[in-house]
Amino acid sequence: MFFDDWSSLLWIALTAVLSYFGLIVFLRISAKRTLLQLNVFDFVVTVAFGSTLANTILAPDTTLIEGLVALAVLILLQFVVATLSLHFRWFERLIKSAPRFLYRDGHYVEAAMRKERIRKEEILQAARSQGIAAMEQVEAVVLETNGKLSVIRRSDSPGVSALENVTMPGRPRSKALPDQPKP
Repeated sequence: MFFDDWSSLLWIALTAVLSYFGLIVFLRISAKRTLLQLNVFDFVVTVAFGSTLANTILAPDTTLIEGLVALAVLILLQFVVATLSLHFRWFERLIKSAPRFLYRDGHYVEAAMRKERIRKEEILQAARSQGIAAMEQVEAVVLETNGKLSVIRRSDSPGVSALENVTMPGRPRSKALPDQPKP
């Protein structure tokens, strides 16, 4: 009716348990980087993990060893890409998007908002979620590489700006933005 025999169900359950623990071992070996909030490449690898795990568990023609090797290759690929991104700036730019200003010094950056398909309401929601009542309290809102909106409050503190690697339309990514006067 719902399945052919109990042995096939038992095999699926055993394969699921072993694949699950195999994936946990591989993820522990690959470090926390695999589990951080996702950029595009990490998302692709995560989807591939899920697909491979499901295929290993449910496809009778895929052996447990084949599934574990596929998972190990995906983790190795992610490690290689992360290492190359760390050592070669051009490779990082190829794989990851840059953080981008959506709001800066009292002005919405309309070009960036259009390009990233972010509405003003989403920026206001991000500010409210940080307990901000008025946008005058905000120095910048940044769309991060993982898709999260970071709200930066105005500060009079001197020091290195956390905004130095954020892009503004029309300016190169590698240059820090000069401090702009506060309104």
